[in-house]
Amino acid sequence: MSKTLQALFRRGIPAPMLRITDKICIPYDEIRFITSRSSGPGGQHVNTADTRVTLLFNVDTSPSLTELQKVAIKGKLRRRINSRGVFQVTSQKFRSQKSNKDAAIERFIELMRWAVEPVIPRKATKVPKSAKRKRLDRKKKVSDRKKNRKLPDFSGEY
Repeated sequence: MSKTLQALFRRGIPAPMLRITDKICIPYDEIRFITSRSSGPGGQHVNTADTRVTLLFNVDTSPSLTELQKVAIKGKLRRRINSRGVFQVTSQKFRSQKSNKDAAIERFIELMRWAVEPVIPRKATKVPKSAKRKRLDRKKKVSDRKKNRKLPDFSGEY
């Protein structure tokens, strides 16, 4: 937890929250950030500044999520969650750490919203008879057109 958040807690102010949906809010103290050297252009600056930001969120130990939400997140975001249940989002688009941190938070919210969104089952429908008839008519026309291209057989006439 950052020193700013600790100071807020001492004063009795609740931790700021990340609003995922109307019903899901995640406090900032459940999220950790790690910085590292970013790849790509930037000249000498890229060799000295830690601008890549990795956001870490432990899905398994989060008290902000219900068990059902945890299962949904682990299912949809399984490629981003490691064996210890830590969900990772990395950003290195920008040359400043703050911009990358903001981008990582935005992507985290976007992915979490997608993961907890309920899946609407597909309703099976029947192909209408008119559509089947049209398809068969088209096939018949194409077949007739190809038949008419052939040269007539003159082998047995003379």
